[in-house]
Amino acid sequence: MKNIRKLALILIIFTLTFAPLYGVKAQQLTENMKTFFDSEVPGIKIQVNATAKAQPSGNITVVLSMKRLTDVDVVDVEYFNLSIYGFVRGEEKTLMKNITDYDFALSETPRPYNFTFTVPEQVWEATHGEITMTYSVKSGPFVLEVDGIACGFTMTLVRNVYLENLENAFENLNNSYWQLNQTYWELQQNYTALQGNLNELGNTRMAVAILVVTTVFFVATTIYLVMRKPKEYW
Repeated sequence: MKNIRKLALILIIFTLTFAPLYGVKAQQLTENMKTFFDSEVPGIKIQVNATAKAQPSGNITVVLSMKRLTDVDVVDVEYFNLSIYGFVRGEEKTLMKNITDYDFALSETPRPYNFTFTVPEQVWEATHGEITMTYSVKSGPFVLEVDGIACGFTMTLVRNVYLENLENAFENLNNSYWQLNQTYWELQQNYTALQGNLNELGNTRMAVAILVVTTVFFVATTIYLVMRKPKEYW
């Protein structure tokens, strides 16, 4: 009896400890999912939920469900296909994942299809889903044959990492340009100031040279006059 009580206590503590973590994880998964297709075709309701945003080499989870509408008696599906496409470099359409099923009946209980796949490295921008079905719908004595009905819809947005890298590189180049431009103008101002100082120094040198020449000429003239002065005899 004591062992049972201890075991029950351990289970309660475990539940109280880890239940919030599972709740957060489930909430994060739900927040990252988005309904991309929720519509009705004759006799059937289809809903497609998938990862809202992804990135190249990341994963996309898809949850698809189908059920029979309540106003019909029988829905027999002969062929069902869901194909998910991406766009290489945002342009070239490429198949990323597809699921196919054959010969099954739908009830009012949703029939689920859950799967996860990896986005190719060069795929970005919005992905695209396409559903193709061939089936029959019976309501009372009436039977409707639906052959090859197709539904297309936009899906998960994949980050354009290439464009983001280009934008970052351009921003870095732009910042470098402005830094170099600022450095250039600072050097230009220093050069202008230095040139002004050189001009002043040149003017000073010229004035000194003129002064030296004038002084030498004056001294030479004085010496010449002194030497030419007649001598006085006593």
